[in-house]
Amino acid sequence: MAQKIAQIVDMNNAMAGEVALDEGVFGAVVRPHLVHDVVRMQLAKRRQGTASTRTRSDVRGGGKKPWKQKGTGRARAGTRSSPLWRGGGTVFGPTPRSYAYLVPRRVRAAALCAALSSKAQAGRLIILENLSQERPSTKGFKALLQRLGVKGRVLIVMDRVQGDDVATKSCSNLRDVLLLPVQGLNVYDLLKHETLIITRAALSMVEEAWKP
Repeated sequence: MAQKIAQIVDMNNAMAGEVALDEGVFGAVVRPHLVHDVVRMQLAKRRQGTASTRTRSDVRGGGKKPWKQKGTGRARAGTRSSPLWRGGGTVFGPTPRSYAYLVPRRVRAAALCAALSSKAQAGRLIILENLSQERPSTKGFKALLQRLGVKGRVLIVMDRVQGDDVATKSCSNLRDVLLLPVQGLNVYDLLKHETLIITRAALSMVEEAWKP
């Protein structure tokens, strides 16, 4: 496939080279219905599914017939746990369940490539030579984003992310910044964040994993 040339910048926003983007990943046709299907799948997997109600077999009481069957003038009743009674069980109420489901991998791949392509086409893709700081510093990380001219929500993708990394600690207090490894890259977060910053090493991994 034809390739598009993109610039690579360093942490001072100076040009550090060029890279050819795979058109299969960053030049794909955007199909909104596929993106919609994958986002719905992701949000469904995040649902807790812990809503629960008690049926007539779960509520307390109901072991004795409230009154005799005939002769009282009242409607016949067999148990106080009936849904017709106050405090009785619930009919067809929610029970704990999983809302998760899967769409085909080809659909997930097409949606992810579409989201990546939309960032590249909109000029919201920044390729960083590397992301390294000597020590954790939220102030220094904010200064980096300012040098890159980034505003709004930012998604940063690295080749690997560990809990004790300097970058992880530096951006953990920034509400609009999300740091993900390549394995965690997903359609929902790409759409939610306005700008995508990806390191050179992570870019190679993404193209290798998701190219057609």
